[in-house]
Amino acid sequence: MLLTSTTRMKPWRRLAAVLSAATVGVALLAGCGSDSSDSSDDAGNNDSTAAAGVFPVTVEHAFGSTKITKTPERVVTVGYTDDQTVLAFGIKPVGMTDQYPNPAGKSPDINTQWPWTKDKWGDTKPEVIMKNGDSGPNYEKIAALRPDLIIAVYSEVDQAAYDKLSKIAPTVGRTKTEKEPFSAPWQDNALQISKALGKADEGEKMIADVQDRLDAAKKAHPEFGKETAVALSWYENSVAPFTSTDVRGRLVSGIGFKYRTEIDKAADGSFYTKLSPERIDLVDVDRIFVINDKADTEALKKFKLFTNLDAVKNGKVSYLLDSEGPAVGAAISQGTLLSMPYAIDELVKSVG
Repeated sequence: MLLTSTTRMKPWRRLAAVLSAATVGVALLAGCGSDSSDSSDDAGNNDSTAAAGVFPVTVEHAFGSTKITKTPERVVTVGYTDDQTVLAFGIKPVGMTDQYPNPAGKSPDINTQWPWTKDKWGDTKPEVIMKNGDSGPNYEKIAALRPDLIIAVYSEVDQAAYDKLSKIAPTVGRTKTEKEPFSAPWQDNALQISKALGKADEGEKMIADVQDRLDAAKKAHPEFGKETAVALSWYENSVAPFTSTDVRGRLVSGIGFKYRTEIDKAADGSFYTKLSPERIDLVDVDRIFVINDKADTEALKKFKLFTNLDAVKNGKVSYLLDSEGPAVGAAISQGTLLSMPYAIDELVKSVG
């Protein structure tokens, strides 16, 4: 998710508040799930070319453990990027979270049209069960989709929300070791979802393939290791760098750069921080990667404390469009098995 201050809906923003209590009781939700007709039946579930997983399987997560007894055919993804990881295994979710708000009147949904997801989705139009900025998922809509598996890994789902979701269908939450939402390495998130799909071995292979690509980029560009770097956005009239543990930071360091880890302390557990003018030194590095769409990028370029940085003066800034144009920023920010190969190649190209 990205930081942007020019749109009313913030496509970057993880939910600031914990998920609120459902307005309808769980028993009613379960009833909706069993009795309602499904408007997404024609959307498809498992891709016909996807191999069945190995079941039964038990997945441990932050809220306990979940046993999945058979191959899921109707998967709902609550996590912001979980749909992409599920897609990587040839399974099309019937419901997903709308991470980037779709432009008014535009169809199909932008989240199904990224260069790295378009072919996977095909003509499928999944149901949106939550939009970025909502206080929580739409439990009634999820129940109506009659899922046999709910995945809430890259998510802020808390215990109360998990309890509601698990009454609808078996639900797998974020990794057990993840202390703060969105802080787990992308590898851990991918493996967690692959386990839930009964495809842990396949997941490990995909993760290794992406890691090989990162290692190859680092080996091909030893000069990266000589420079400090940071990824940032312009948000609410402030320079907002991402931490080294955020997927953006992990990708920058993954191709060899030395990330400015002092940002982590300033962020105090969050995945980013807004810098006050006196702390602009935290982004005074050799190489800067800016992730914003055009309007916010132009605003950043008018901010004197930013333009006075040596990296800016030396032309060592990569301006990466978020959801616009080639959407390199979105690929970096999503950090999934599908987006990572594209993100790695484009990030390296941006250095020039």
